[in-house]
Amino acid sequence: QVQLVESGGGLVQPGGSLRLSCAASGSIFSRSVLDWYRQVPGKERELVARITIAGSTNYADSVKGRFTISRDNAKNTVYLQMINLKPEDTAVYYCNAHPIIGKSYDYWGQGTQVTVSS
Repeated sequence: QVQLVESGGGLVQPGGSLRLSCAASGSIFSRSVLDWYRQVPGKERELVARITIAGSTNYADSVKGRFTISRDNAKNTVYLQMINLKPEDTAVYYCNAHPIIGKSYDYWGQGTQVTVSS
């Protein structure tokens, strides 16, 4: 069984920065695609960033140039570095791990709150 635990969220002013971490237990981390999602009450969960097993990355248009996803397989941890935060970035951020193809597994963390406000 795999467990994902997010951390690093908090309250920041517009233009500020945060670094989110997602620590994983289990043996599937290094062979998983890792995603960061976010969700606002009343809206569907949104894919924010993705990093493949090979290290390729993809970002939602709304965060390109501001967010950076990275992974450290030795530490079983995926990160989301966020800069120039905007109020519209406010959401609960979730870490997700899944295979390259299909959904033979689909693991989620409990989420960490990011609030961007003056």
